[in-house]
Amino acid sequence: MARRESRQERISPIAGRRGNLLSVVTLSFLGLFVLIVLALVAADVAYLINSDMTLDELGEILTSREVSSAIRMSFLTSLASLALVIVFSVPVGYALSRYRFPGHSIVNTIVDVPIVLPPVVIGVSLLAFFGTGLGEAIKESMRSAGWSLVSAIGIVLCQFLVSVSYSIRATKASFDSVDPRLEHVAMSLGCSRWGAFWRVAVPLARNGLVAGSVIAWARAIGVFGPLMVFVGTSRRVMVMPTTIWLELSVGNIEVSLAVALVMLAMACAALAVVHWLVPRRQW
Repeated sequence: MARRESRQERISPIAGRRGNLLSVVTLSFLGLFVLIVLALVAADVAYLINSDMTLDELGEILTSREVSSAIRMSFLTSLASLALVIVFSVPVGYALSRYRFPGHSIVNTIVDVPIVLPPVVIGVSLLAFFGTGLGEAIKESMRSAGWSLVSAIGIVLCQFLVSVSYSIRATKASFDSVDPRLEHVAMSLGCSRWGAFWRVAVPLARNGLVAGSVIAWARAIGVFGPLMVFVGTSRRVMVMPTTIWLELSVGNIEVSLAVALVMLAMACAALAVVHWLVPRRQW
């Protein structure tokens, strides 16, 4: 009970008179930003309504062969990239959280590079990598096995590189919040280091791990720049972002907005999951 009360004290509002200048200014900016976001969403919906598009027509757009194929490709490739993200982010986040080694700060910085790097640069870098040296050998091996980078493989690679750092950072923060002494206690009671990781650290950090994975998935499904550069925009590698761009380029703004609303709904669902998991919730 005392632990619960102390946790509530840490999240209690700042004491003081309401209506002071600081609260007025900060809450005003908060309200303004919320209005900006809602205005953009409302503009998308209003445009479709003013275009006299019926629900049946909207359904026909979303179920058309091109759009439904792009939605399916986005969903499948983003799930594949999410699997890769989880495989990498859990061990990498744990290593950054628990271990100190020479060059730790440099490695910690390098992990964040894909976050600040313009996404289109990742596509250009992939072109450069697979155009020389080791990349050429990998590409030749894939070609002999009947695989091509201009396929779902290339899409997953772009999505993974753009989104994995977000999950690593969230995973590290989740493991940081778990007291390492709990793992030491488990090992003193006969648990191996590996067992302490799986039975203590991961269960205690699981909400944050899942939230980080969801954020990475939402980021992956919206990847656009690297795909345009590295994979292209042919119909067999179309995903939702490239569909929006191509339809907009030929003047089909209604189709673009319809697909954009699907992506918006998916992003809102992902954010709802994150905010449900993170604030003091346990499964």
